[in-house]
Amino acid sequence: MAKDLQQVVERAVAQVLDRQLPKLQAELVERVLAELPAVAAGGSGGGGASSEGLVHAISSVHAGTTQKEILRALLDAGTSYAARVALFVVKAGTASGWQARGFSEDEAIKDFPLDMSSGPGAHAYQNRVAAPANIAEMDRRFVKQFGGPENEQILVLPLVLKDKVAALLYADGGAENRLDPASLEVLVMATSAWLEVVSLRKQAAQKEMESAPAMERPAPPETPTAPVHTVSAFNDPFASHTPKHIAKPEPEPEPEPAAEVVEVASSASAASAAAAPAADPFAGMSAEDADTHRKAQRFARLLVDEIKLYNQAKVNEGRRNKDLYDRLKEDIEKSRSTYQKRYGSTAAASGDYFQKEVVRSLAEDDLSVMGASFKK
Repeated sequence: MAKDLQQVVERAVAQVLDRQLPKLQAELVERVLAELPAVAAGGSGGGGASSEGLVHAISSVHAGTTQKEILRALLDAGTSYAARVALFVVKAGTASGWQARGFSEDEAIKDFPLDMSSGPGAHAYQNRVAAPANIAEMDRRFVKQFGGPENEQILVLPLVLKDKVAALLYADGGAENRLDPASLEVLVMATSAWLEVVSLRKQAAQKEMESAPAMERPAPPETPTAPVHTVSAFNDPFASHTPKHIAKPEPEPEPEPAAEVVEVASSASAASAAAAPAADPFAGMSAEDADTHRKAQRFARLLVDEIKLYNQAKVNEGRRNKDLYDRLKEDIEKSRSTYQKRYGSTAAASGDYFQKEVVRSLAEDDLSVMGASFKK
């Protein structure tokens, strides 16, 4: 009886989810754009793209129904906001090239091993935030093979799925100095969200198939098959791509994947559970307040990262001469005003996240480099 009830519930949930997906797609676009109102108002990066163009780019990503289609659409749309873009798949802390657009040798990106020990790649991966940088900070082998942009400014963005960095998007302005960091970040956020929606759709379809009456199910094959891995709560769209330069463990018997996506084995979930959970600084808050605090933190990081991206020389000089605030006062206060308008009257106001991010990111936690004019 309990099993029959479970099947009825699973079938009902799958049907509701399938009906709600078109509505969810439209809502994702609205929510992502709402996260960055400055971009929605007309673009704040070097590309100056309109919100209409950004919505069109996100729609092209959402038109994809498989992981490959979605990621290709991300790269194609990314060329509207950067002269050169490349996607690196991350496995076990190692990044491997997948595809690129705008390079003189796009094919050379495939399986290129990106150094993750330092630089913007490591920063984006470890902190799960956009990492603007100078090309001099990038992997030397990458720069030697592919060169750098005219203005030397680059951006590395993490594609985060279920709190895990599954890929890194590299972008620069090339010879045209065409780079719009804010629009690229919105595009990557929308891509991450849509990959998760597609994953949920596949899971719902699979559950509906499993819960169908026996007479409606296809007959099982007569030949014996290998045991199927336990399906986790989340599909890894990059599981089928294993970087060639990663040392592979002893092979174990595995089933031949029937579809493009290979499900994450249950051992991955066990490994995650074994890791010690990080303390949640918002544990004592309501779910709504905690969400506001997290959004405020992300918005502060975005604003400060933009300051760094467009003022790299001033940042370096300010740190050396310990007068960073004087050199960047106009940019800092303009961004502070933007932050205050959005979060100054919310539950996150007490966190003072913009000030903390200025000290953490611009001053590298050294208040002395900000200078005497900076108010603590």
